[in-house]
Amino acid sequence: MAAIVESSDDAIIGKTLDGRITSWNPAAEKMYGYTKEEAIGRSVGLLIPPQRRDELPEIIERIGKGERIQHYETERLRKDGSLIDVSITVSAIRDTAGNIIGISKIGREITGQRQASQYARSLIEASVDPLVTISPGGKITDVNEATVKVTGVPREKLIGTDFSNYFTEPEKAREGYRQVFSKGFVTDYPLTIRHREGQLTDVLYNASVYKDVGGNVLGVFAAARDVTAQKKAEAEVAEQRARELERLAELERFQKLTVGRELKMIELKKEIEELKRQNESFRSQAAQA
Repeated sequence: MAAIVESSDDAIIGKTLDGRITSWNPAAEKMYGYTKEEAIGRSVGLLIPPQRRDELPEIIERIGKGERIQHYETERLRKDGSLIDVSITVSAIRDTAGNIIGISKIGREITGQRQASQYARSLIEASVDPLVTISPGGKITDVNEATVKVTGVPREKLIGTDFSNYFTEPEKAREGYRQVFSKGFVTDYPLTIRHREGQLTDVLYNASVYKDVGGNVLGVFAAARDVTAQKKAEAEVAEQRARELERLAELERFQKLTVGRELKMIELKKEIEELKRQNESFRSQAAQA
């Protein structure tokens, strides 16, 4: 057991119920910067930054009640004064009779993971397109600020609600994410988002499933492209085209009417000429008689 603790890549610290350090492995020395000699006998509070001081009494109290704290993400202070992000698991150390005689803490630095996560989040928030993740049950699990703006609903109120609630055609929205789960993706799926104050935004959704490392589907990631301006422009073009076609039809009717009148005038002229000839013929016959 001692060999496992000494060779672990995780910082493993033993301490008394009042927070005094009793054991300190090489990984703890590497993570926090204190040697074993510097750490043992001192309060574990030397690792806790001022803004986190209220955590230690709470942790000790929970462990005293027999609880186990797993994957608790927090900040810790290194010897050089720098802060690191850590994930800690805390559990009780018991004697053979089952009495709690100390506390064991396993810590893992997650600064890199946290930075990567923050970077990814910043990219998501930088998007002007509404982005959303949806659970297999159709519930919203996360959104970006663009989604908050287009719906008018705060992030904390969007999360956990039905994705289809925010569209003019809820059933069509449900059918959209069902298609993603069945086919793996959809492209340019048309929907209209309704803002809580009534404004409408026409969008085209592109969505696909996302999976865990084991290949199991966790949910749907969907991105919406605002096409309101595009649809407005298309409608204006269609309206202009309709006016042009109506004008063309009007000109064609006028042309037909004009041509018809000209043909009528020609016919009238022919009739007049014919009547004149007949009249002259009658006069000539009358003179001869």
